[in-house]
Amino acid sequence: MNRYPLWKYITVLVAVIIGLLYTLPNFYGESPAVQVSSAKATIKVDPAMLSRVEQILTDAKIPNEGVYYEQNGTLGTVRARFASTDLQLQARDLIDKSLNTVAGDPHYTVALNLLPASPAWMRALGWFAPKPMYLCLDLRGGVHFLLQVDMQGALTARYDSLAADVRSVLRDQKVNVAGVERSGMAIAATFANSDDRDRAISTLRSRLPDLEFTEREENGKPLLMAALNPAAVTRVQDSALKQNINTLHNRINELGVAEPVIQQQGGDRIVVQLPGVQDVAKAKELLGRTATLEIRMVDDTPAAQAALLGGSVPFGLERYNDRDGRPILVRRQVILTGENLQDAQPGRDSQTQQAAVHLTLDSKGARIFRDVTRDNIGKRMAILLFENGKGEVVTAPVIRSEIAGGQVQISGSMSSEEAADTALLLRAGALAAPMSIIEERTIGPSLGADNIAKGFYSTLYGFLAIAAFIILYY
Repeated sequence: MNRYPLWKYITVLVAVIIGLLYTLPNFYGESPAVQVSSAKATIKVDPAMLSRVEQILTDAKIPNEGVYYEQNGTLGTVRARFASTDLQLQARDLIDKSLNTVAGDPHYTVALNLLPASPAWMRALGWFAPKPMYLCLDLRGGVHFLLQVDMQGALTARYDSLAADVRSVLRDQKVNVAGVERSGMAIAATFANSDDRDRAISTLRSRLPDLEFTEREENGKPLLMAALNPAAVTRVQDSALKQNINTLHNRINELGVAEPVIQQQGGDRIVVQLPGVQDVAKAKELLGRTATLEIRMVDDTPAAQAALLGGSVPFGLERYNDRDGRPILVRRQVILTGENLQDAQPGRDSQTQQAAVHLTLDSKGARIFRDVTRDNIGKRMAILLFENGKGEVVTAPVIRSEIAGGQVQISGSMSSEEAADTALLLRAGALAAPMSIIEERTIGPSLGADNIAKGFYSTLYGFLAIAAFIILYY
């Protein structure tokens, strides 16, 4: 009879126990749940939301199998488990109605979800808690979306930005120009004479190498048309596609989907597969949500403030509210957008040690920001976030001095937590171009269940056959 040291038997026993422990979640299945997450980048789900959801369910006498708060980086979600889908649907409707009191402007995303039905003692293991095997769309069911990216929208935004660059370059080089504006998929600059146009061409070719120029005459005045070259158009489209994919990853995290598939298909399409998603309408709402980041100047002049108090908005200005609900008048002209932001990190002011947000701009953004801050010392600059067509002022700091080099600091009356939230908001970015859903398929789990059952029974029968053969042979 073969004999081995005791430690080898113990090692095998421990390995078998660990293997069984991490296999158990697959036998418990999943339980219906409701997940609460933020629908706006300026609103955070914190542990206090857990008590609020518990109170809502208690007041309505809806039984639950536990309410949990989970922190994923700086994002938070609250999840509540239920014994049946009927209770899940009742709870979803009630929580959504209680938290989102303003119709058409939801502050929180309340979505249906499925969570592993592992017992409490298993979930209490924290980081070491075993998790079930994640199944793909074919085995678990879910939804499949094919999204079409509007490349014309991405190019339009790029030309709007280039028009501002052309104005800035010609102004810096003291080239006289009657007007610069976007004209379709091109930039049109009008001059008083041909000499000014020739100087403009020479200057712009060295400063903006992505543009190709065409000289024309219109109403007896020299006209210069500028358009992106084919290589630059390809870069803009590729960048828009990649930014949209990154943004979709951030949004799908709000649904709590395990192992989502988000990948490029062709030159202007994105495939999104969400295994196990129950709430298809909520998934479509998140995927189609638009958000843009803009930096504009605040108008605090006495005339503007008087008009604001009188309930009117002067020409050339727009009214928005800050995070505390106070109205602010900002100019229509957009100085910078989220495309010019490379990074945003929370930190401290080196002089006052107050919480601050440190921004890093690209070369173009750094040049524009330097000029704007030099010309507007003592004035306020607003950072606005637009979501679902509605804008909100995230912060409006005062410009203290000229800021060069592309390193920008936002400081003021904010806590360390608010600085971290603002940095996350600015880093999150937005869709570089609009998207539309051109194909949608809902895949039921029945086919996957049949395949799983067949695989299980084929393995079981094969194991029994081999065991019987070994017993009879040996």
